[in-house]
Parts: sequence; C-alpha cells; structure tokens
Amino acid sequence: MTPLRHAADRARIVRTPDGAELRTHIRGPERAPVAAVLAHGWMQASDTWRLQAARLASAGDDAVRTVRWDGRGHGGSTPGTRPIANAALGDDLLRVLQDCAPEGPVVLAGHSMGGRAIMALAAAHPELFGERVAGVLLVATAAGRLETTGPGHTVGARMAGGARLAAMRSLRRVPAAVDRLRALLPPRSAAYRAAVRRVAFGAAADPVRVRECAELIHGTPTEVAAGFYETLAAEDLSGGLAALREVPVRILAGGRDRLIGRGGTRALARALPHARLRVLPGRGHMLPLEAPEAVGDELAEMCRAAARRPGGD
Repeated sequence: MTPLRHAADRARIVRTPDGAELRTHIRGPERAPVAAVLAHGWMQASDTWRLQAARLASAGDDAVRTVRWDGRGHGGSTPGTRPIANAALGDDLLRVLQDCAPEGPVVLAGHSMGGRAIMALAAAHPELFGERVAGVLLVATAAGRLETTGPGHTVGARMAGGARLAAMRSLRRVPAAVDRLRALLPPRSAAYRAAVRRVAFGAAADPVRVRECAELIHGTPTEVAAGFYETLAAEDLSGGLAALREVPVRILAGGRDRLIGRGGTRALARALPHARLRVLPGRGHMLPLEAPEAVGDELAEMCRAAARRPGGD
C-alpha cells in the first residue's frame, strides 16, 4: 500500500456563482479514508477549528483530511452579491464539499452558524446524507428561531429581542461609521475581552482563547455581522431536518451558552431524537476554543466510525 502523504495547510479559493470567493484550508493526507468539513460560527472564521483540524490531520493511521473554510464575508472570504440567508450558507457548503472533498465519506461539523449551514444543506440536498455524508457534529447551535420577538416568549424577552433586532438594522445602515468607532476599542483591551468572555465563554475559559475569539469578532465587518444576525435570528430551519435522521448525529452544547440557551439545545435534541446529546457543564458558546479536547474527541470518534462503515476504505 502506498503510504499516506501528510502536508501542511493548503489554501484553496472556492468561487460561487454570485462572485463570492470562499477561502478554504485543507490539511491532512490526500488519500485519507475520511474527510472532515468544518464550518464556523457567526463573526468567527475557519481558525475557530484549527486545533481540531491539526489533531485530526496528524492522527497517524487514523489521520483525516480536514477542510475548514471561511463563510462568505468572514475571515478571508468575500461576501458576494447574493442576499444573506441560511440557504446561501448551505449552497456555499455544498460548493466547498464538491470542490475540496469530492469523493469518499465525509463528516460535517458545524459550530453555531456553521451548524445551520449543515441544516440548510440537509434541507436542500437530502440525497447527500447517508451516501456522501456519513456523520454530523452540531456544536452550540439550534434549528429554530434564535430571536425572542415571537409568540411563546415573555413580554420582557420580546422587548429585548425587538431592541436587538432594531439595533442590528441600525448598524447595517451606517456600517463604515460603526467600523470606525469599533476601531477605538481594540480586542486587546480588557473591556473588550471581558465582554466577549461574558457573552461567549464560561467563567474558567483560557484568556488566550478569549482573546482569539475577540480578534475574530473584531475582524468581522459590521455590515456582515449585522446582516447575518438578522437572517440567523429570524429563520426557522427545524422543518428541514429529515435528512439528518438518516445519519449519525451528535449534539454538543455548553451548559452556560448564553447565545443558544438550553431551550435551543433541547428543541434540537427533540427534533433529532436519535442524536447523542452531550452538555459540557460550565462551558459557554465558543466550544471549539473553550473545550477543544472535548470537541476533538467527538469529531475523531465520528471520523473513525465513518471510516469503518461498509464501503469505507
């Protein structure tokens, strides 16, 4: 047998019909029996998954080909001209899959917004799940509406949700001015990092990881951040999850996730009753950075299972 080839990250640009250029990073053996395609969250970038990608790609006989990509408008990817929507995220994921992992079994992992990209792909292309897609890891994500403006929420929650939505719409009207103001509070500042820790991490998070997250947030343009917030908050993807019931699914959640909340996690687990749910006590929303070992363990187990399935190499 020819030995598997290992290499450092290999950059590739995937182009979409509307002109977006998606920056991808490919790592690991070219002939690995399984590929893992990793999608990041809102106001983040593919570096969110760098620790897990490095681990998977260097796992000896179990090494995996990893593909991590910057969502449109995030990191090194351009926004294109298509209106922002979950469907666009799903179509972008399909193009990355076709271009960077065209053959063999694939495990998809999505954090937050990346999880919703997987759900959108499942709704639009259910035929991929069970054939190409051999497993799905959903990290700190939800299928339902994330905003609290609708029925079923308290008056206080609806008012707060309406205020957040109005604020994001206002920011989107003057993005350049807001970006200039944001530059006055850099991510290295204690106040910035404290805010990021409170919103996205548990109390015991590594300060280095908190700063990494703050830098990624700071690098996301206001127009992109505000635009994605509205579509992520308003759209309900729970009606298009049937294809995910055809493959192994694991749900990983933080016990102190203030962005998704226990309600979002419980609703996703009810919609996917066969999925294995694991909640990490005391951890927040940014699990790939805050709990890299736990996330890596789940992903590695899913990749090993995909390699052992009938028809796998």
